[in-house]
Amino acid sequence: MTKRFFPAVVVAVLLLDVIGFAFVDARTAAIKKAEVSRLISMLPASDGVVVIDSKRLVDQALPKILSGNQAMLTEVMGKLAEMEATTGIDLRKFEQLTVGVAMKKVTATEFDFEPVALANGDINAGAMIAVAKLASKGTYREEKVGDKTVFIFSAKDLVQKNAKPANSKIGSLLEQGLKGLTKDVAVVALDKNTLAIGSLPRVKQTLLGDSKVSSDVISMLSTRETSIMTFAMRSPGGMSALLPLDNDELGANIDSIEYLTGSMDVAATGTTLNVLARTRKPEQAQSLRDTLDGLKFVGQALFGTSKRADQQIYARLIKAAKVESRGSDVSLEVSISQADIDSLIGGVK
Repeated sequence: MTKRFFPAVVVAVLLLDVIGFAFVDARTAAIKKAEVSRLISMLPASDGVVVIDSKRLVDQALPKILSGNQAMLTEVMGKLAEMEATTGIDLRKFEQLTVGVAMKKVTATEFDFEPVALANGDINAGAMIAVAKLASKGTYREEKVGDKTVFIFSAKDLVQKNAKPANSKIGSLLEQGLKGLTKDVAVVALDKNTLAIGSLPRVKQTLLGDSKVSSDVISMLSTRETSIMTFAMRSPGGMSALLPLDNDELGANIDSIEYLTGSMDVAATGTTLNVLARTRKPEQAQSLRDTLDGLKFVGQALFGTSKRADQQIYARLIKAAKVESRGSDVSLEVSISQADIDSLIGGVK
């Protein structure tokens, strides 16, 4: 399976960093929910949708999660400041980011992931694109789609102009992802405060509006107001179409999953991840739950008596994990305290 989705999202973030967004500080939860629904309705047909509260991710979640490793936090926030100093734009000023991902089969065993991100704020989208054009120093081209002008930026040029050597594992991971970028990224103003960013074919699909996200994916998408991120995806052919699975019971259980949805919340006390898997049949869900319960038992046996601090944390995570099933659905909730996050992050170099 190809690994192009992560680099494409990284490039989208780089473009957002160049373009920037202004925001209204006091937006009610109802207005935010309506805005997210509007952005989802503008996406073209997608096998997966991710909704990110961008402002909270940058201003609250990242500083909280990385607070146990000040060097890493300083590096991550320094990257934002570095780009702000170069472009005069602060990434923390944009609000909502909604990503639609289409899966395209390129070989019998490989898929390509084509994303398009819709991002908005109380901004002049045309002016923001003008800033991006200036920052790119002319390394872009234009293409007309109807009455809209799409600007296509060189991914490699963006990386060369913004990337600097990393000092941490997270920084190195981002750097490796950036080095793998090969595609151009298209940007267009959909209206005065909404931009579409992604591969050129997906941006064109967004402009044409001749396809939409199907109701089955939308119905799976959690829209809890407290979530930093929510996602939903489908795999009608089973997870084996996307993941290399062994021909055993665990592989068969995972392959029975047709839909995945979930959310991540970050609070003062810790971080919670909720995931729900929907299988084809109720008996498959029960088998999947039994497998997860068995893995919990094995995990507690492996780590429960360990004296190592990190393995004690793993044991607490496994013990506290909640697995439930109902009909064809299996849910998993994992919570980790802020103290445990600090301990784990503090050991990462």
